[in-house]
Amino acid sequence: MNKDNKAQADAQSQKARSSFSGKLGYVLAVAGSAVGLGNIWRFPYLAAKYGGGIFLLVYLVLMLTFGYALIVSETALGRMTRKSPVGAFRTFGKGKSFAVGGWINAVIPMLIVPYYSVIGGWVTKYLFEYFRGGTAVLAEDGYFTGFIADSFSVFWFLLFSLVVIAVLFAGVKHGVERVSKVMMPLLVLLAIVVAVYSMTRPGAFEGVKYFLVPNVKNFSWMTVVAAMGQMFYSLSIAMGILYTYGSYMKEDVDIEQSTAQVEVFDTAIAMLAGLMIIPAVFAFSGGDPDTLKAGPSLMFITIPKVFASMGFGTGAGILFFLLVLLAALTSAISLAESGVSTFEDQFGWSRHKATAVMGVIIVLLGVASALGFGVWDFIEILGMSILDFFDFLTNSLMMPIAALATCFLVTRVVGLSRIEEEVAQSSAFKRRKMYHIFMKYLAPVCIIVILLSSVANVFGWITM
Repeated sequence: MNKDNKAQADAQSQKARSSFSGKLGYVLAVAGSAVGLGNIWRFPYLAAKYGGGIFLLVYLVLMLTFGYALIVSETALGRMTRKSPVGAFRTFGKGKSFAVGGWINAVIPMLIVPYYSVIGGWVTKYLFEYFRGGTAVLAEDGYFTGFIADSFSVFWFLLFSLVVIAVLFAGVKHGVERVSKVMMPLLVLLAIVVAVYSMTRPGAFEGVKYFLVPNVKNFSWMTVVAAMGQMFYSLSIAMGILYTYGSYMKEDVDIEQSTAQVEVFDTAIAMLAGLMIIPAVFAFSGGDPDTLKAGPSLMFITIPKVFASMGFGTGAGILFFLLVLLAALTSAISLAESGVSTFEDQFGWSRHKATAVMGVIIVLLGVASALGFGVWDFIEILGMSILDFFDFLTNSLMMPIAALATCFLVTRVVGLSRIEEEVAQSSAFKRRKMYHIFMKYLAPVCIIVILLSSVANVFGWITM
């Protein structure tokens, strides 16, 4: 195909396909997908467990190198092909078998968004209770386990899912982009307010120092492994989202600059989350490491106890869980949008039909995940609840494999030079040399380390 024909085909594809209105819409949508429960809950928990400031430093280095390389790759492939993951792989592959890598990328968000919406429903319930003035009730021992074991918790999941599906029905510009433009600035504002309040509590300054000041004595190999895993989870890498959003990106949008802005947005929210949670828990517990490393219970058990001990606990609870709800919604919308785009591309469905099917998947798998803590708690897969199994399947197995498939596609099939051309048509591509080194040599090694470490941790062979 000559250049004129290719340009004409690209123009026709651009006209037919939904797109963001410009760079701001893209940046806020991608930031919305990146800024979610992984930042607000998972990042502070891991930072507390793996050394505070030294974990933060390692994470930043990995995000600006390894994370950058994968974000640019997936975005460029999406814009180059105007396809969601499966279509992007098929564009360069020989035969349908090559599309397996694309399908892995595409299926991941379809499996994540149902159980993610279950957690979003929990957040919705907590916000509702804080508005009702139930600060003391939420802090009671056993409240959280009792709530998730109650079958009525499904109602909160369905309420959260309904909002997500409604946004998808509205489309890319009028749904995904519009919601991101409103929610993301509000999210940042709330994060700043809650972080300032947390850092000004008596005894909180020690928590600030622990989180921000690197201490090499706290460094271990598992600090690196945990930071790599968090970077994957936090930046929406290997979830099909960046392929999809890249395919909505106009050709004059600067990929490198947009990626840098997403990095800044993601890091800022992660750091604000750390400053919201770690100083508050420090002040509440006197720096007790066991309290800091509470893991999954940190947001729903420990934090409500912290708020209940404060004079302005109800207001803090409302602001905090409103912030978490906004973060959960933007991420859930991005995850579901990737699935909708795949259905549109691969089966030729209308947006409404694709959204309806995605909605059915969310409801069916989400209800199963929610009931897995209650009436279906007898169902275990590899010793895990239904929700925990989906989390293990997607995050520990499928995402590293999907990222390896992208590395193979870029380095062995498409070629680094073609990615470079795609980026360079609208970007200075200042990190070109670093991009080449990571994609060709370091990224595959890092991904394999994540895969093996995650699997070994789940089966108890190592402790993370």
